[in-house]
Amino acid sequence: MEFHSPYSHGFVRVAACTPACELADPPFNVNSILELARKGNEQHVGLMVFPELAISGYSIDDLLGQDVLLDAVEDGLATLAAESRDLGPVLLVGAPLRHEGRLFNCAVVIHAGRILGVVPKTFLPNYREFYEKRWFASGRTVREAEIAVAGQTAPFGVDLQFSAQNVRDFIFHVEICEDLWAPAAPSDFGALAGALILANLSASNITVGKADTRKLLCSAQSARTWSAYLYSAAGPGESTTDVAWDGQACIYELGDLLAETDRFPTTSQMCIADIDVERLRLERMRTGTFNDAATLNLTAGRNFRRVLFDFAVPEGRIDLKRAIARYPFVPADPKRLDQDCYETFNIQVQGLMKRLKSTGIKRLCIGISGGLDSTHALLVAARAYDQLGWPRSDILGFTMPGFATGDNTKSNAWALMRSMGITAEEIDIRPLATQLLNDLKHPFADGKPVYDVTFENVQAGLRTDFLFRAANQRNALVLGTGDLSEIALGWSTYGVGDQMSHYNVNASVSKTLIQHLIRWIIETEAFDPETDATLESILDTIISPELVPADENGAMQSTEDKIGPYDLHDFTLYYLTRFGLKPSKIAYMALQAWEDADAGTWPSHFPEHKRRAFDLPTIKRWLEVFLFRFFTISQFKRSASPNGPKVTSGGSLSPRGDWRAPSDGNGRIWIKELKDNVPDA
Repeated sequence: MEFHSPYSHGFVRVAACTPACELADPPFNVNSILELARKGNEQHVGLMVFPELAISGYSIDDLLGQDVLLDAVEDGLATLAAESRDLGPVLLVGAPLRHEGRLFNCAVVIHAGRILGVVPKTFLPNYREFYEKRWFASGRTVREAEIAVAGQTAPFGVDLQFSAQNVRDFIFHVEICEDLWAPAAPSDFGALAGALILANLSASNITVGKADTRKLLCSAQSARTWSAYLYSAAGPGESTTDVAWDGQACIYELGDLLAETDRFPTTSQMCIADIDVERLRLERMRTGTFNDAATLNLTAGRNFRRVLFDFAVPEGRIDLKRAIARYPFVPADPKRLDQDCYETFNIQVQGLMKRLKSTGIKRLCIGISGGLDSTHALLVAARAYDQLGWPRSDILGFTMPGFATGDNTKSNAWALMRSMGITAEEIDIRPLATQLLNDLKHPFADGKPVYDVTFENVQAGLRTDFLFRAANQRNALVLGTGDLSEIALGWSTYGVGDQMSHYNVNASVSKTLIQHLIRWIIETEAFDPETDATLESILDTIISPELVPADENGAMQSTEDKIGPYDLHDFTLYYLTRFGLKPSKIAYMALQAWEDADAGTWPSHFPEHKRRAFDLPTIKRWLEVFLFRFFTISQFKRSASPNGPKVTSGGSLSPRGDWRAPSDGNGRIWIKELKDNVPDA
């Protein structure tokens, strides 16, 4: 396995192509196709899609009835097949082909000198500027057939899909132009039969607004069918007698645009992307609806033949042609980030409002540490009370300094509570903690600097215990503050500790997202300037539980020094739980995202001084830590999770929601897969 190749990690490289065209000139058009095919070969592409009727040209009208042209098309296909022997990609090209006295608008699938199969167009447009039924027969009833073309005999019909027998998940289906625009598109059934890549060879003249419609259709089809969708429209060289052409080509996966070409090109062009076919397969496997639809719709008469081929996987190190977001929970696009933050915040607010109204309890108890999580939970609570028309004074905030509480966090906690107008109290837990440590005969009670897990959990447990007793006394609910990342890592004190609450608004919000939510709240001026100033200070504070006193150099206890960077842990968490990816693949993708701090796009408003990079050894080290903590030592805490609203896709570890697992499991096979398949450098 070549670790530094996308083909080793379930990706297949594809291209959507728009070659220059000359009307009714197959030799010229074949050369244009070959020029792009050779470039695709040099760039290690596995599948290349060309436009509808690319060999002849689409806009040639009654010239399609000329034998001279149709003979030249077959000669061109023979040339293309012969030249493909030395090329790696599978080529999908459009051509008019004769069969049993009729003419069909076809997609011809060519690879390594062989015509693998021919797929006829199902839906022939015959309205407004389209007149295809004048020349072509529909292929809708063509099944279990063969066609003689360019000196070869190949499978022919709408019942074909194609699969590389030596590359798992490299399975594709082909349809042509209007097929996508029809209800119950052929690609619907191709996907249900197992194709993970759907290709559309299109001509599609351009009118104002039509490009957006095409993209909407491609995006929706890839999302609806849990697939990748490749689209290529005719471009330069087509006739402009009555219409025009823009050469639009694009690649979508699960609804997301991966790559697209410029429109209205003057020369040949293509866009390239690496499709994560493994992720597509896993997504279908995890979604029972897809298989239910397959069972319902793949009835008699809708069976598919699978044409097999051997694909020569490119060797050596190959750079990934696909953007990998550093923060899968935090979009880099400013508009999308604004929308995600708006929705996240309001989901949390609505969840808390419902819980308060349903219980009839109008007070909340919340521990305010001056850290990110409790700060954000308080912001959610304040907005919920504002929308309910309740006084913020019924939010009871407690700051509970312990043996390691810093002056900065304590002052931030007080400043936040004052500016928010809640009822604030300070409870010093050190006397009670000292008594408990003394009763436990802990060395710290004798003055020894022993800061073990008992020392830490005595403080964490006392804080939560106090909140629950205060809630009993004052008829209140305890609002949890622990975030999704901490829940994944088990970074909480179980039982009467910060793992427990009456309701946890942060349970589905990752640590990296919480930081951006607070930045978003500042940017949108949701609260007053005094609050915003305190929030800025909190964002600049090191992430720490503040349970162990500062060292001899005054350095505070750092969570990330102990368990690793949340940047990497949130990356792993998303791809492990949302898609079930292998650790080695997660490591590969993390390297693409994090190796170079200057590459790619960072989320808006992200401070430049906090931008960092991680090399492969660092990624591998902390990934192993995550796997051990997630699978081996933390599930029992998640199995007893309090209620809280799901916020993001794949962003819930509730045993009643996205994640159910045995509390006594282990992570051995995941750690072994990581060690076996990820190099140390």
